[in-house]
Amino acid sequence: MLKCVLLIFCLSVVSFSFAQTNTILIIADDLGTDYFGFYENDGDTVDVPNIRRLLQKGVKFTNMMANPVCSATRSSILTGRYGFRTGVGGIVGGEGGSKSIDTAENSIPKMLNFFNPSIAKANIGKWHLNQPSPSSNLQSPIALGYNHFEGPFTGQITNYLNWTKYTNGVQSTVTNYATTENVNNAVDWLKRTNQSKPFFLWLAFNAPHSPYHLPPASLHQFNNLSGTASDIQAKPKSYFKAMIQAMDKEIGRLCDSLKVLNKYENTTIIFIGDNGNTPSTSKISPTFNSKGTIYQYGITVPCIISGPNVVNPNRTTTALVNAVDLFATILESFGFDSWKSSVPANRPIDSKSLMPVLKNTSDSIRNWTFSEIFKLTTDANDGKTIRNRHYKLMKFDNGKQKLFNLTKDPLETKDLLTDKLSDTDIANYYFLCNELAKLLGVNSFCQTLVSSSGTLQTKKILAYPNPFNQFIYIEKDFDSKPLLILKNSLGQTIYQGYDIENQYFGDIPSGLYFLYSSNDSVFPIKMIKI
Repeated sequence: MLKCVLLIFCLSVVSFSFAQTNTILIIADDLGTDYFGFYENDGDTVDVPNIRRLLQKGVKFTNMMANPVCSATRSSILTGRYGFRTGVGGIVGGEGGSKSIDTAENSIPKMLNFFNPSIAKANIGKWHLNQPSPSSNLQSPIALGYNHFEGPFTGQITNYLNWTKYTNGVQSTVTNYATTENVNNAVDWLKRTNQSKPFFLWLAFNAPHSPYHLPPASLHQFNNLSGTASDIQAKPKSYFKAMIQAMDKEIGRLCDSLKVLNKYENTTIIFIGDNGNTPSTSKISPTFNSKGTIYQYGITVPCIISGPNVVNPNRTTTALVNAVDLFATILESFGFDSWKSSVPANRPIDSKSLMPVLKNTSDSIRNWTFSEIFKLTTDANDGKTIRNRHYKLMKFDNGKQKLFNLTKDPLETKDLLTDKLSDTDIANYYFLCNELAKLLGVNSFCQTLVSSSGTLQTKKILAYPNPFNQFIYIEKDFDSKPLLILKNSLGQTIYQGYDIENQYFGDIPSGLYFLYSSNDSVFPIKMIKI
């Protein structure tokens, strides 16, 4: 009897633990960072109090990299795999075309079902990972592990007030404002789910994707817009902002509903854009380096993760992260820390959990981050890109390469490969080029570069941040693991070993230090401890 009582107690504790964990992923369509005042204050941002409120319990990521188009980003989040692995590299059914997602792929809901089948899993809003024909494709969300799908199946809807919705394969015509209908559907689903069970909700708005329009007056504050076709054509950015504000208002309603259901405090909310702004809403020049390109403006997106997993909230991190990392992060938000052991060896996962950043135990997830675009009908924009803290390499499928120093040139106006390069420029180039080749599983395509001093670049180690506080991270353009030695200004050894990135330096005195390497071609690096 005692054993039975203990078993029942343990099961109830586990069930209660699961019940306390929920996650909502909110995806905005075609939305970069520069319309948000909490990212950039350029005088042309939009008031989004509900999205901004997520910061109170969250972390803002300033270096979140996505794919340049929607289908590719959604696929990478859902599967935790880069597009060159899944085949989803462009827009499914859109310009240039892309393969659809394979329902045999592992996915977040499939993995959650393996971990805990009682987790309710819904995908509400835009799907855009398959064509609606043949009709069997309409079951793709369910085949990929969701219990419920409700929303537009393809990409752009033709009219936000008259559009086609699919509910678990059943088609209907909706005349309710699309953004409002998405939240209505989400709230209705939340009310229908077992209130003692955890849930995962993927909520993908069409907003603020075109067609640009004037939302219902109750959802925005832009009273000077007429809504006529000519006015929209003349002022697309103003309508874009009104659509963002309408989305923010509905996100606030969703959060209010969570509070009524006593779910808000125990729910992780992730807000992210799927790619940068389009040329018509772009704030950069040239505008064509926007959505659909691997330039920064096309792939840098807003991201906030808010909720009970965040330690010391209202923080900003500059960690290099990728939309693909949400796969692992969402699984671990439910306590599924051992998910890697459930991944088939023939389907490698590229995702890295962001939990160390959320838990405030590290501010570094990756030494580099990656993006790409490729289509069934290729064009000059197709290519792959990789960046580290300061530099970015772009390799286009037509063979052209470009290198930028993002710290000095964030708008990517000066291709360093067309000018004289410093030793540091070349070291970063070789590091990024070799890492990209290893990722893609191809032979090295690095160019032979000569520094401005006229000497061939030798192997080199880069250390950052500098100045440093608690940790030192390194990047190198060779495979072997060097012995690293950190000495103070008196020549005393502070650290010696092969694993400096896991060494804590927060308790050593401030001042000047020198980092040495067993690699003869690496000169001592001067480091400042603050």
